[in-house]
Amino acid sequence: MGTLMSSQTTTELRSLCASIAHEAGAFAHAARRDLGPGSRAAHDTKSSDVDPVTEFDRATEQLVVDRIRAARPDDSIIGEEGADHVGTSGYEWHVDPIDGTVNFVYDLPGWCTSVAVLHGDRPVAGAIYAPTVDELYSAGVGQGATLNNLEISSSTTTDLATSLAATGFSYHRDEHRIEQAARIARVLPHVRDIRRQGSAALDLAYVASGRVDSYFEEFINSWDIAAGVLLVTETGGVVTGFDGSPLDTCAPHGVLAAAASLHAEMLDLITN
Repeated sequence: MGTLMSSQTTTELRSLCASIAHEAGAFAHAARRDLGPGSRAAHDTKSSDVDPVTEFDRATEQLVVDRIRAARPDDSIIGEEGADHVGTSGYEWHVDPIDGTVNFVYDLPGWCTSVAVLHGDRPVAGAIYAPTVDELYSAGVGQGATLNNLEISSSTTTDLATSLAATGFSYHRDEHRIEQAARIARVLPHVRDIRRQGSAALDLAYVASGRVDSYFEEFINSWDIAAGVLLVTETGGVVTGFDGSPLDTCAPHGVLAAAASLHAEMLDLITN
């Protein structure tokens, strides 16, 4: 990872991640409430006609960037909605202002704000805030993870047949969705059920807190998973790419996060 970080630095970064994620999530939540129950937020599209972005995504990301720049002006920042600041400190922030924008647009509760900081391409602190249920996940490397300040741990189940899996889908209307459907068809007969939350960050947070036993998804971005990957690894779970190798958080191709006792079986299912 390069130069070793002090425990104090980790604690400070973790606290800053949590503070920023909470403020940004609350900001977006207030804006969503102002639209009225069941209303649909106006949006544009990005990579495809099913990949939305709203004015609230952009405004929330700007709030996050402003807070990071004020506290740590020498750090780099990469955000889903275009933030791209190159710093000199060796620390790099990966930000998703509203992960689960489709849910946000339709006034469904499954969305969150995800904020993480990497050092040497490794997540060292992160936070995920789900404002619709007022849940704040936080983690620091070597410090474990919490949900609303209570320690959490990933599942220890050894029974794949009674495990609960989570997944997500690509926004590309092409063969990728067919491949994803085939993967789900392979997994479903072997697990209790599969959940599709609509937010990769929340899926990873749910693995970290034992709410689901595994999560797998392809065609994902660093800002979707950086905080969640740290949550999972800090709570005893295992995170790899679809080839079983250590995950490159900055350039993930496929992500499998699972209870340590189930990871090998899940990897076999999703790749064969």
